[in-house]
Order: sequence, then C-alpha cells, then structure tokens
Amino acid sequence: MRATRKSIRMARQQRRNMSPAEVRLWNRLRRSPCGIGFRRQHPIGPYSADFYCPAAKLVIEVDGLIHDFAEQSEHDEKRNAYMQELGLRIIRIPASDVLRDADAAAGALVELCTNAAGPSTTQLR
Repeated sequence: MRATRKSIRMARQQRRNMSPAEVRLWNRLRRSPCGIGFRRQHPIGPYSADFYCPAAKLVIEVDGLIHDFAEQSEHDEKRNAYMQELGLRIIRIPASDVLRDADAAAGALVELCTNAAGPSTTQLR
C-alpha cells in the first residue's frame, strides 16, 4: 500500500527529530554498507518505520522505554500486523543496545539483510 499524506508528513518530521540511538544507527547504515540500502523514517501505508531495507523487505524499529507501556505496545502490535500483511518482516532493537554498541547493531543488521536480500519492493516507495 502506498504511504498516506499524513505518514509522509510524519516521516519527514521524524527525520528531523530522530532519537540519539536512531542517529547513531543511521550514521552506520546511511552509505549502504556491503551494497545493502537502508531508508530512515520510511512511510509505509499509514505508518512510518524507523528504518527499512527494501532488498530484505525488513522493517527495523529502535525501541526506547516508551514501547514498554501498554498503549504503545498495542499500537506496535497493530502496526506489526499491518506490515506483516504486506509481506514485511519486523525486527525490534532496544535503543539501549544501539547506544551501547552501534557498530555491532549495524553489523548484525547488515548481515541479516545480506542473507535475506531479495527483489526490491518498489511498491513501498
């Protein structure tokens, strides 16, 4: 499904206001390590993914403490179900892990995406 105007607007705003963990991870993923491309704050339907790897059809979420609360958890479950219906996989990484060792987190993501790389999902642009 194509992104909505609202999700595109939201993604643009989120790119300007990324969390410290997202910034650290993006600095390691932005230049397509090992030829694997990543997008940050990528709109997908009515939602926005923290990061998206089109080659692996993988949504990457960096979760801070807010994701431990019930209301946010319910929203995350709906979002995950929507994205899984589109054939996307979702991986959640605690922000504390990224802040502790961003190189290791980025390396693991690149390896995962390299192993799972398939055709690009142009319909999600």
